Amino acid sequence: MNTDPVFLLDVDNTLLDNDRIIADLRDHLEREIGVAGFDRYWAIFEALRDRLGYTDYLGALQSYRADVEESDATAYRLLSLSTFLIDYPFHERLYPSALEVIARLGRLGTTVILSDGDVVFQPRKVKRSGLWDAVEGRVLIYVHKEQKLDAVQRCYPARHYVMVDDKQRILTAMKEVLGERLVTVFPRQGHYAHDPANLARYPAADMSVDHIGDLLEPDFESRLKAILEKI
Repeated sequence: MNTDPVFLLDVDNTLLDNDRIIADLRDHLEREIGVAGFDRYWAIFEALRDRLGYTDYLGALQSYRADVEESDATAYRLLSLSTFLIDYPFHERLYPSALEVIARLGRLGTTVILSDGDVVFQPRKVKRSGLWDAVEGRVLIYVHKEQKLDAVQRCYPARHYVMVDDKQRILTAMKEVLGERLVTVFPRQGHYAHDPANLARYPAADMSVDHIGDLLEPDFESRLKAILEKI
């Protein structure tokens, strides 16, 4: 079994500024189909996320099309919306130093992207952002990643894991499964990480940082080593 830690890295609002992507999408949708059109699309998007358990931008777009194409004069503009999503410059939305962090963690252990998402758009996002190449293709994408830890361990067996994620719910759920074998790292980025309800509901992570780039600080390695030595 690998004695070096395996670093499991979330994508949205951990390495990639997904809130900024959504804001860009909103601006584009409002220009193309108006505020009311965006509100209609977003209601479909939220309902689909509640049902599926992950974000499905393209699925919501297809559902929106089926809902409006017979009655809405702007329906023809949906073709440009799909192009906007597929060709979006995700590399421009990486958080500062995200790739440098991956490179540094790669010198300490094995880096693996572990993300929630659909089977088409999320891999596209990971590839176009440059994250796929940064981890040399070690990418795992599940509907509910916290429920797939057996599969994660089969793919990348190790004595210890380090999960870096902006959602305390995910960190808590994974800690309940892996126990002391898992070190949780909470970057306080994005709307989930600043939601007071989430902060109050879940226990603190083993380590917290303000920005993903803080993992480049000189004391990160010593702090991590101290935690692992206690396990």
